[in-house]
Amino acid sequence: MKTIAVAGTFDTKGEEFAYVKDLIESIGMKAYMIHTGVFEPAFRPDVSNQELAAAAGEKIEDVVARKDRAWAMEVLSKGMEKLLPVLYDEGKFDGIISFGGSGGTALVTPAMQALPIGVPKVMVSTMASGNTQQYVGTSDIVMMPSIVDVAGLNSISVKIFTNAVFAIAGMVSFENKKTVPEKPLIAATMFGVTTPCITHAREYLEKRGYEVLVFHATGIGGRSMEMLIRAGFIKGVLDLTTTEWCDELVGGVLNAGPHRSEAASLCKIPQVVSVGALDMVNFGPYDTVPEKFAGRNLYKHNPMVTLMRTTKEENEQIGEKLAEKLNMATEKTVLMLPLKGVSAIDVEGGAFYGPQEDQVLFNTLKSKVNTDVVEIEEMDCNINDPAFAEAAAEKLIEMMK
Repeated sequence: MKTIAVAGTFDTKGEEFAYVKDLIESIGMKAYMIHTGVFEPAFRPDVSNQELAAAAGEKIEDVVARKDRAWAMEVLSKGMEKLLPVLYDEGKFDGIISFGGSGGTALVTPAMQALPIGVPKVMVSTMASGNTQQYVGTSDIVMMPSIVDVAGLNSISVKIFTNAVFAIAGMVSFENKKTVPEKPLIAATMFGVTTPCITHAREYLEKRGYEVLVFHATGIGGRSMEMLIRAGFIKGVLDLTTTEWCDELVGGVLNAGPHRSEAASLCKIPQVVSVGALDMVNFGPYDTVPEKFAGRNLYKHNPMVTLMRTTKEENEQIGEKLAEKLNMATEKTVLMLPLKGVSAIDVEGGAFYGPQEDQVLFNTLKSKVNTDVVEIEEMDCNINDPAFAEAAAEKLIEMMK
């Protein structure tokens, strides 16, 4: 029998979660109930809040006595994050669902993120229509808007709860019988302005027996790639689009955080790295560009995205940071430099054509990279030239062999 874990505050929302439990059981599945609330639950759970608190090194009695809601949520969330993967490994459940407002969502989603990719995870939340990055992270959590607050049973909430339960029931019930032949997995990074390069490299690699996962270098894409490398899925990295460093260092909206470009080096995974789209910083609509950047070279990529050309000074800073990350490698790393432009609009006549800015970037990298561990390859072409894509792919194949 398939089992769905249901996590939530059974003290304050007992009626709602009892309904969900009954609904799951009515379709022939088992409900595995995990109580994340501070006080006594409305019904007996399979996993108590005492167990969650203990997993976090605390006693639930102390949590109650302290009367600090924020601390209580922190303790229970930490315990949930530690205990949930253990329960999954023990075969206690096949997928997990939860319902909540901002507090309930923040309490349960870190634990969902700790589960392996592919385990069904559904979070019905009042926060689902906004920026969900903090809740989803680099995981595959499905967030579903609750429309109304999770507060009682009514004509709207019952319909939403039912749809959510049927959705996760489908996820855990059906197994895709079509299998994909196992091939060595390669991670590649792409942006709109480096698409021709990555598309050509991907096709080149696939013809030679590799499977290529392409990550959109929009911040979450870079973080997702780093996570999968650390998790051991990836055998080779074609990180040709490192543009997220522009946003991290200059102040754009698509940064991947300070640990971007580390995983392959730390895990000793063969990697070919380049400088794709390091000519641009990303912002939202044109009128959202910070006032301090008035007078800069701005380009309307589309109505929702405005690009800003990086300067010589910024390129020096970006080059130093990328070199710092590359120097973490101990083996099998190549840095490829396309001397005639780092993006589709960094070409002669293009909006961001900047040979002087690019030269500062290239010179900084060549002076800062430790060539004892990193091989530098220069090519007299634009990053999107097929010859560059093939050379990068072939370099990676050589290292992976």
